[in-house]
Amino acid sequence: MSNPVDTHRVVLIPGDGIGPEVTGAVVRILDAVGAPIRWTEKHAGISALEAGSTEVLPDDTVEEVLRAKVALKGPCTTPVGKGFTSVNVQLRKRLNMYAAVRPVRSLEGVPTRFENVDLVIIRENTEGLYSGAENRVTDDVVISMKVATESACTRIAHWGFRYATQRGRRKVTVFHKANIMKMSDGLFIDAAARVHEREYPNIEYQQMIIDAGCMKLVQDPTQFDILLLENLYGDVVSDLCAGLVGGLGVVPGANIGDNCAVFEAVHGSAPDIAGKGVANPLALLMSAVMMLNHLAQERADERAATCARRIKSAYDRALREGRKTRDLGGDLGTDAFADAVIERL
Repeated sequence: MSNPVDTHRVVLIPGDGIGPEVTGAVVRILDAVGAPIRWTEKHAGISALEAGSTEVLPDDTVEEVLRAKVALKGPCTTPVGKGFTSVNVQLRKRLNMYAAVRPVRSLEGVPTRFENVDLVIIRENTEGLYSGAENRVTDDVVISMKVATESACTRIAHWGFRYATQRGRRKVTVFHKANIMKMSDGLFIDAAARVHEREYPNIEYQQMIIDAGCMKLVQDPTQFDILLLENLYGDVVSDLCAGLVGGLGVVPGANIGDNCAVFEAVHGSAPDIAGKGVANPLALLMSAVMMLNHLAQERADERAATCARRIKSAYDRALREGRKTRDLGGDLGTDAFADAVIERL
């Protein structure tokens, strides 16, 4: 067991629905590999209300993440068309985590119609139509305002090109609709082009209207490397790309700012299967691997990087050997898949 002095404090937010099941499985795997982590559990979402909070995102949860600077988060339920605003959106805004990162890659043992997919979607996380600026003008007219600022557009462009350079990526493609939204999307592509020209000429740069880009994605995703998108487009396209490699159950995610980072599976809370022990914990496990690599980079801890490599190798091997959950064509439940990974560490 690691000495607390040699570990990193990480906030664990189990979430709603299947969240506690998949986070429990992931914590068990990280404990088994000896990851240098000590957990502090906090609540968000419906589970926070059930725990006695009057808010779906309690202040003490936000403050704890700010102190620890790193969190692992299960899915939280978001009501459709009514009720409280998305916990995920609230958390990103309150912690100013402006960069969403979603790697999408083909996995052996998860057959799809495409092979050798290796994309990263980088999404601006704080503006656009997700700013929440909605108003009812009359009884039958509602207006939603799309917000774009030069500072945020430039900030995410810098982040995306820097990420590409650090990871040895070759090309950044911006999807946009500046032919219609000439001011807001125009500002986004102008900022990206300016950052590329002035600071990152080593990276190939491409702009593409989003509808044509989505068509090209489903024709041949291997022609893309990093996709840089504003908020709404990034949300939609990241799910589309997940479908290229087997679905949301095999795609991790991270929300990163200057002061903290929250790692999460991008799928929902799936209340229809909650408590049945059949949920796939792989997406959250892959997010935990991203978290370990983040700790290794930010805090120069090679132990975290070693644990990340061992976990990735173990789940890759489990998938190759057919040890999969039902959504991927296997027959394992949540805990049985965790056991299969632990056996291969």
